[in-house]
Amino acid sequence: MTIEIEEPSLTVDELAARAGVTVRTVRFYGTRGLLPPPAIGPRRVGRYGAGHLARLALIEELRRQGMTLAAIERYLDRLPAGLDAHDLAVHRAVVASWAPDAQETVTRKELCRRAGRALEPGDVDRLTAMGVLTEAPAEDSYRVDPGLLRLGVRLLDVPLSPESILAARTVLVEHARAAAQEMSRLLREEVSEGDARAVRSLSAHMQPLVVQALLTAFQRSLTEEVREWLGEPPPADGSPE
Repeated sequence: MTIEIEEPSLTVDELAARAGVTVRTVRFYGTRGLLPPPAIGPRRVGRYGAGHLARLALIEELRRQGMTLAAIERYLDRLPAGLDAHDLAVHRAVVASWAPDAQETVTRKELCRRAGRALEPGDVDRLTAMGVLTEAPAEDSYRVDPGLLRLGVRLLDVPLSPESILAARTVLVEHARAAAQEMSRLLREEVSEGDARAVRSLSAHMQPLVVQALLTAFQRSLTEEVREWLGEPPPADGSPE
């Protein structure tokens, strides 16, 4: 189990607060091997980084999807080695897309706390364009997906205009919907019509596989597109980097 630990500056209490779980939960995941050990800093104090936070969010999302700890362990074991916090956030976002509604209503102050930084009006506009949050009826409140928020905050540092972000989101949603429709058609062909229990069972078994397949295919395709755009030759062994 390997992840990229970026700037391990969070204590276990800070990590738990940012992830919305208890310290006991963090330690439990650590003893089960689901969460890598922290970096040991001065005075033997454990420090956690962005990779830990992203992995913890992924674990919590998998639990919300109804997966057992054993199933989560198998899912995590199938992840490619060397994933950084961004990669793990993408995994979590895709897993969350299977849920009917993962949004919460938070105040502006709570939104900034969860983001781990002060959010300027322009930042809120970009997060809104990404579909990460929307304004709630209550004053100075927002409807936000906690997992997508982490990914969106990281994207704030990418030099893209809100228009480009919105266009990219539209493309992704359209293609994701088309893929979901095809997967739904395949599921219907495999089970008896009207057998909702069989459909749910087959869907639950396929979700981790579909998530892995989508991410792997997209990451490889994007790498190839960027390489062609820059005029770079393919790797000598013919495999994606």
